[in-house]
Amino acid sequence: MSPEMIRLILSATGETLLMVAISGVVGTLLGLPLGVFLATSGKGELFAAPWVNRVLGAIVNAARSTPFIILVVAIIPFTRLVAGTSIGTNAAIVPLTVAATPFIARLIEGAIREVDQGLIEAARAFGASPLQIVLKVLIPEALPGIVLGLTLAAVSLLGYSAMVGAVGGGGLGDLGIRYGYQRFMPDMMIAVVIVLIVLVQAVQSLGDRLARHLNKRIRHA
Repeated sequence: MSPEMIRLILSATGETLLMVAISGVVGTLLGLPLGVFLATSGKGELFAAPWVNRVLGAIVNAARSTPFIILVVAIIPFTRLVAGTSIGTNAAIVPLTVAATPFIARLIEGAIREVDQGLIEAARAFGASPLQIVLKVLIPEALPGIVLGLTLAAVSLLGYSAMVGAVGGGGLGDLGIRYGYQRFMPDMMIAVVIVLIVLVQAVQSLGDRLARHLNKRIRHA
């Protein structure tokens, strides 16, 4: 492999990591409170608001059910409004964030709902407010599950980041399409696939290890 190809792969890997990192962080900042609210706003729950829960749930489900590549094209006007352009790494972050937010929200909702209801009732008996229960009981107890959920989201974002290459989004997907497919360079395509596999394995291993560590700490607390 030539030095030029190595330089291109390193540059594209950096772009992919940047896209995934920013969209993952912003998606978590938006998806965490949304997921907590979805898990605690049903009938008789901490922040009971059944109608709001249903409306938000329907919106989240609609966003999650839209194929990512269609979502990218459908929100091009919004992407241009936010990023000033519809192509390139900065533009790709917008649809990645839009796709990540409802996905992360549902993952966090699932992790929160796995917490033993007895802990919530015990906290209520001690006079804890709903917000205190969320911050001091639900989130700490659900942390291993949340970490696993965020790991899954990061792995999914790596896959999505490759898809945005089809519409000029930059990163490894764009490199694979422009060089591996359009210029008939199978060695470049193979290199891109290998790098993506390595990134996915690294993210998954790190997430699994952190979740196990948190789970052991909670059990021994």
